[in-house]
Amino acid sequence: MKKILIKICGLTRVEDVQAATAAGADVIGFVFTTSPRQISIDKAIELCSYVPEGVLRVGLFLGQSRSEVEHVIRSVPLDVLQFHGGETEQFCSVFNMPWLKAVAMENDGSVRKAEREFPGAMGLLLDSHVKGEQGGSGKQFDWALSSPVAKPVWRAGGLNANNVKRAIQTVR
Repeated sequence: MKKILIKICGLTRVEDVQAATAAGADVIGFVFTTSPRQISIDKAIELCSYVPEGVLRVGLFLGQSRSEVEHVIRSVPLDVLQFHGGETEQFCSVFNMPWLKAVAMENDGSVRKAEREFPGAMGLLLDSHVKGEQGGSGKQFDWALSSPVAKPVWRAGGLNANNVKRAIQTVR
């Protein structure tokens, strides 16, 4: 049985990073794209210093240029990159770091299509889809659309203390 990893993304304060890691988060995500949860490079460096050994630090990007991503990864001690926009396999692979590709869950073919288009991804992050918008909406999608694939799958969108057990049972 595979271990379920917990990723908390979009943290902007030291006390939130400390609380998330104390509660057992395996992965902490930092947003570097335009968002209410976007943080500066300086803030990310500070927050990363509070992430304990063994907890992965992920940088989230959406449509940024290669030079913007390179500037962040030269400055911030990240372990994994996460791409949420229209980035290609070639673009995501150029940074020589492990990376996740976010998949907007539109229909039952979304996961398989992403697996074919992004063979270099360490995993696929399945997130809800709002027509005309990019990035996560924080809304729950139909977990039955999460067809099994060979890659590790990360599920996002609308998970909370009341439904996470059902989410795990549904997609296991």
